[in-house]
Amino acid sequence: MSTVIKHAVIYTGEEKITDGYIRFDKQIEAIGPVSEYKAQASDQQVIDAQGKIIVPGFIDVHCHGGYGFDTMDADPEKINEMVNDMVTEGVTTYFPTTMTQSYENIEKALVAARKAAEMNPVIQGIHLEGPFVSPIFKGAQPEEYIKAPEVDVFARWNELSGNLIKVVTYAPEHKTSPEFEQYCVEHGIVPSVGHSNATREEMKNSKASHVTHLYNAQREFKHREPGVTGHVLLEDNIYCELISDGFHVCPDMIKLAYKLKGPERIELITDAMRAKGMPEGISELGGQKVIVKDKQARLENGTLAGSVLQFKDAFVNIMKFTGCGIQEAVLMSSVNQAREFNLTSKGSLAVGKDADLNIFDKDMNLEATYSFGRLFKK
Repeated sequence: MSTVIKHAVIYTGEEKITDGYIRFDKQIEAIGPVSEYKAQASDQQVIDAQGKIIVPGFIDVHCHGGYGFDTMDADPEKINEMVNDMVTEGVTTYFPTTMTQSYENIEKALVAARKAAEMNPVIQGIHLEGPFVSPIFKGAQPEEYIKAPEVDVFARWNELSGNLIKVVTYAPEHKTSPEFEQYCVEHGIVPSVGHSNATREEMKNSKASHVTHLYNAQREFKHREPGVTGHVLLEDNIYCELISDGFHVCPDMIKLAYKLKGPERIELITDAMRAKGMPEGISELGGQKVIVKDKQARLENGTLAGSVLQFKDAFVNIMKFTGCGIQEAVLMSSVNQAREFNLTSKGSLAVGKDADLNIFDKDMNLEATYSFGRLFKK
């Protein structure tokens, strides 16, 4: 039996339908202008969405946790519960994200994420952040566990994850990085530069095609050394993550990235930690005390420790910070991620794709999310 939503403004990821309808069960069965709508016997529910806006479900490829849980808890049931909470902020595709820890703890987390993915199809991959990063730009990654890339170790981790690792954050300046990058490319894993002190020259010689949280925890650009940030802004082919909470990156620098990269190469992320969706106060990240106050999560030394950003706010913020429209925001929240990570049934609204969609009111408040055609509200 199908649900039909009609008279909405629909942004498919490819076009805008001013007065549109969409019919779906678990997958999208029909979409187009209302003038083409014909009632069918299978239409169990028909919803008039006059004045509403429909966009594809969001894809968060970098998020550690939220709602009291964290990927590193290594508990499949808790990860599953966490993911269902994330759907209520519009996320219909999610990559559980690890962090720099002991090899044993990373392996436990990868196994748990794999088991959670078997329970919850919203999980479409894993983001391994660290431990192959630079201590110079460690950010909130615990320095005692930072290592140079080890291909044999990483290959074992990929196997433990059920080959779910889709992106790995690493520092290309390590001597072992070239061999590591080659393994990633051969196994369909996106190498993402992050927590790195690499120079422009080192970046030119790397295979990194993605950058982890642009501007944050990386060699910044200067007038005599472009660094990681300058390299990414100069190279058109590199996808860049952006945390658009207004704290990790100030709005003017977000606007600069948008002007240089365009909406086709930016991917919104939350980089959220377990305190997202929870009251302010004391939290935890990788065994480190985190203080959450004024919508910011910081270590005791003041270092930003991930975010408490919800994706629905990231979506609205990117329009506020850059002046872009909904169509461009959809590219950055859904389309680009699906394209880069070959998520062929995700990222846009079209017949045969999964029924993952968000409904906003005219003031851009998220009212409802459908994930595989199942309604989620908070």
